[in-house]
Parts: sequence; C-alpha cells; structure tokens
Amino acid sequence: MLSRSRCFTRTFGRSISALRQSNNVLARRAASGISSSQCISVKDTLNCETRPSIFQIRYFKTTAAHRNEVITVKTPAFAESVTEGDVRWEKAVGDTVTEDEVVCEIETDKTSVQVPSPAAGVIEELLVPDGGKVEGGTPLFKLKKGAVGAAKATPAPAAEAPAAAAPPPPPPTPAAAGPIPTTMPPVPPVPAQPIASKPVSAIKPTAAPAAAPADTAKGARSEHRVKMNRMRLRIAQRLKEAQNTCAMLTTFNEVDMSNITEMRKVYKDAFLKKHNIKLGFMSAFVKAAAYALMDQPAVNAVIDDTTKEIVYRDYVDISVAVATPKGLVVPVVRGVEGMNFTDIEKAINELGEKARKNELAVEDMDGGTFTISNGGVFGSMFGTPIINPPQSAILGMHGIFDRPVAVGGKVEIRPMMYVALTYDHRLIDGREAVTFLRKIKSVVEDPRVLLLDM
Repeated sequence: MLSRSRCFTRTFGRSISALRQSNNVLARRAASGISSSQCISVKDTLNCETRPSIFQIRYFKTTAAHRNEVITVKTPAFAESVTEGDVRWEKAVGDTVTEDEVVCEIETDKTSVQVPSPAAGVIEELLVPDGGKVEGGTPLFKLKKGAVGAAKATPAPAAEAPAAAAPPPPPPTPAAAGPIPTTMPPVPPVPAQPIASKPVSAIKPTAAPAAAPADTAKGARSEHRVKMNRMRLRIAQRLKEAQNTCAMLTTFNEVDMSNITEMRKVYKDAFLKKHNIKLGFMSAFVKAAAYALMDQPAVNAVIDDTTKEIVYRDYVDISVAVATPKGLVVPVVRGVEGMNFTDIEKAINELGEKARKNELAVEDMDGGTFTISNGGVFGSMFGTPIINPPQSAILGMHGIFDRPVAVGGKVEIRPMMYVALTYDHRLIDGREAVTFLRKIKSVVEDPRVLLLDM
C-alpha cells in the first residue's frame, strides 16, 4: 500500500513536471507558428494509469475583403469654360490596370483630359459607351481593387482536322513494299458498246472560283466616314466666327534671314551646351513680335463687342500655333515682353512637349493677345493666316528659301522668308499694320536693334 502511494506520488510529480515543460514548448511553438495544437501523453513505467493531456491553440486570420472592394470612378471636374466631353476608352472590361494607368480619355472642345485608375485592379464595368457624352461628376466605370484579371482564353485548335497538323508518313521501305513484280499487269477488257459522248454545246459551264479579295479591290473607289472630334469642331467654329466677324486684311513682307542664320550657326552649340536646349528661329520672331506689339499697341488690342470698347493691353502673351493629330492648338507664352531668347525657347519647348504628349490643359491655351503660326516647318512658301479670335492679328511665318535679291545694287543669293500679317481692319489701320510688320523685319534681320531700342 505504501509502495503504491509512493508510486502515485512519484508519477503525479512527473506528470506535473512534464505538463509544465509541455506548456513551455507549446508557448514557444505557438509564437513561431509551428503547430496549432499539441497532444502530450504521460505514461509511467510502473503500470500506472495513462492520463493523456490535450492542449489546443487557436489562431485568427485577418479578412481580405477590402482588397476586392468595387469602386465607381467618376468624370473629373472640367474647367469653367468646358461643360462636357466625349469619352474614348483605352481599356475594356476584364482588363487589369495598375495605379495611375490611363483608363480613358475625355475629349473636350479645347483639350483632352486623361482619367487614370485610382488603384490597381480589374475593370468590372464601363458605365459610358465609347464616344458617349459626359459631364463633370458623371460615373465612368467600376473598378475591382486588388483583383487579378483572368487571362483571355485563346481558341483551341480544331480537333476535326488532326491530319493537317500531323506530319506526312514516311515513304515505305523496299522491304515493306513487297517483292518486285516480274510479270506484266493484265490488259483491261474492251467494252462491248462504244462509250457515249456528249457534244461540247451540251456541257454546262461550271462557275469559276471566286477571285481573291485583293484582286476585286484593285481599282475600287471606296470611301469611309470618320466622326469629327470636338476639338476639330471647335476649331472650325472659331475660324468661321472669325471670318464672319472680323474685317480681315493681309499685308506681306520679306525677311532676309542671313544674319539670324549666321548667328544661330555660330552660337547653337554653345547655346545647347549651356542651356540644354536648341536655338531656333521661333525665339527671334516671338521676341521681335513682342517688341513690335509694344511699339504698335493697336495690334495688341481687342474690340469688346458687348461694351463697344477697345481694350488696350500693356502686356504681351503670344499664342504659338502647334499642329497635333487632333487639330491645331495654340498654347500661350506669357509675359514675352520681359523674356530673352533663352526664356522663350524654354517656354516653347515645354509647351510643345506637353502638346505632343497630349497633356495641355485649358489654362495653357487660355488668353493670348497675339498669335504666331509657323507654316514654314512644313515647307510653306506663302499663305494668309486666319485670326485667332478674340485677338485682332496673327503673324504667319513661312519657309526659308534661297532667292536672288538686290543688295547694294548687286544681285545676290540670300536665304529669304515671306511673312504675312492678317489683321482686323475694324481696329487696325493699314499704317499700323505695315509699320508693325516692318518692325519685325528690322529686328529679325539685325537683332542689335533690340539692344539699341530703335
């Protein structure tokens, strides 16, 4: 009896010790994430009763429901002068997009607004059809955040034509073809009656196979229709308004580009090295126009038709016409009267880069007191530009061509450019227009006029 009591006491003590050790082990394993449950069994060697002890640890998982959240993206707010636009989709339903990736583009009558994705995810639904009209705040599409788009299934090859894909069988070997025949094949029997024949006229002609589409399309006179975008419609409207409103008249002159060409040739490498930008001819004409506009303020003025007043401006903001695939845009270089050649070149380059990337905002094209259009980059020799309303005048530059000119009583070959000034004759008289154009000619031909303020 005493022996059994000692055995029980010894076994119970060992069990308590083992349980404590197992608790420590379980705590360490739970912390390291090895196992979610452990079973400890203690058995004495003296045929004592086995008593299992089970310990279980529970874990909690955080939900990922917020990753599959579906959000609705709306049309961004437009500028004050823009009320609506047309949607052109870059993505389709089921496409995977990353954060800030462009999903669609809204084309207004002045510029295009890109709509990026606010987060990474999958396009679930397009709420506006392609080409649809939207206003600020209109729902555009639904985006499932954090989802992965399913790969688009590719059509499986047809199972009915395995022979087309299988390689042709190899020719049989002589052993497999059998022995070579040694006797002549039997002669076919002669028919008892002659074979019936038909006259050629009784044979019906069969239809010729259809010719290839390329052959039928050769020489075809086809046409197709393309909807005018909003920017092109707005340009057409403004140009027609200018024709209907302004009393437009154009005066011409020619500019000897010898000095400015020589100056550019001498300093273009040093200019590029210092300012990291190329020296062009536009800066010379923009600066010359600003100088002439300050000298002839009527060309820089505008008629306010509502109040029947003339508005004179003591600042010069020049719109530079830039051709884009969607139409002509006119970003504005502001405060030209206080700029030098370097400032003008940097501003034009920055605006031109934004126009090529379709990143021009309405603010970049709003305003402007005078416009310069350079058709010479396309090889234009002569032309009459149309006023950009509500402005009162526009300068047209053209190509530089070597022509014979009289210089000091002698005929010389000089690089010449024709320039044209179209102006509103309601406000600008011929004297101001001709004087303005001659001032531009003198500054471009000899930039030292700017230094001497002549």
